[in-house]
Amino acid sequence: MQIILANPRGFCAGVDRAIEIVKRVLAQLGAPIYVHHEVVHNKTVVEELKVQGAVFVEKIENIPDGATVIFSAHGVAPSVRKEAKKKKLQIFDATCPLVIKVHMEVVRYSRLAYECILIGHAGHPEIEGTLGYYNNLEGGIYLLEKQEDISYLHVKNPLKLAYVTQTTLSVDNTNQIIARLKQCYPFIVSPKKEDICYATQNRQDAVKQLISQCDVVLVVGSVNSSNSNRLKELSERLGKPAYLVDSAKDIPFKALTNKSVIGITAGASAPEFLVQQLVTSLQKWSGGQVRELMGYPENITFTLPRELQKEMGTS
Repeated sequence: MQIILANPRGFCAGVDRAIEIVKRVLAQLGAPIYVHHEVVHNKTVVEELKVQGAVFVEKIENIPDGATVIFSAHGVAPSVRKEAKKKKLQIFDATCPLVIKVHMEVVRYSRLAYECILIGHAGHPEIEGTLGYYNNLEGGIYLLEKQEDISYLHVKNPLKLAYVTQTTLSVDNTNQIIARLKQCYPFIVSPKKEDICYATQNRQDAVKQLISQCDVVLVVGSVNSSNSNRLKELSERLGKPAYLVDSAKDIPFKALTNKSVIGITAGASAPEFLVQQLVTSLQKWSGGQVRELMGYPENITFTLPRELQKEMGTS
């Protein structure tokens, strides 16, 4: 058996930044600190931070007045920020800068009274946060999940219409939706730069390269991770069975029997040590050799909030 690792895989700059913010706030202020929603969608990461003193909550009302809160990488609506300030919480913002870019696009369309179509998955925290940035009653914001939903749109003014997208979508599916939107609404305004983040694009491209060389794909990632699920779906859509695994304990050994080549990738919220644990378990089981594909270099980093840079002595 052979084991092939996709490249790139695993943590992106936004996830790295969010986790580092939680760790630094814990080091600076001590436990407990509160995190609004899971800081990133990975079970192992969340459990490790819980042990260090992070308390994860879904509602600001569950945080004591005057405590410290960190907003997750997925971002929050302005109403959540307002509620946190009302409770006099000390706020640290771990929202991914690429998500903030989408927020600012929605704010601009709202100010211009442009209607806005938001392409994404209902109920995802990034979507819930982004929807909250539109507040112009003359226009409107509409959530679009799939191409078929376009026929149900009721746009007030097709000449003042724009779209934005969730950052962790399937690139291929989203491009199909956008192409159909442009057919139906020729004057629709596009983002100056696409909203799907570089890491989502790169990891999906890496899976396309991977599946041509393997029989089955294991995606390291949690069930609530949007980008991890998109990697699994992409593999299956292109004809290769795929399994989402949180850790080595979840390896579907029966499904791997008689498979010659196993491909492994990881969602942008999955740490590399989980990939290596997966490889170790597979090697013990099969004695397989490991090789890593050539990939796209990712040199992007995002700076920490200024107050954490200063307190922790970084630049």
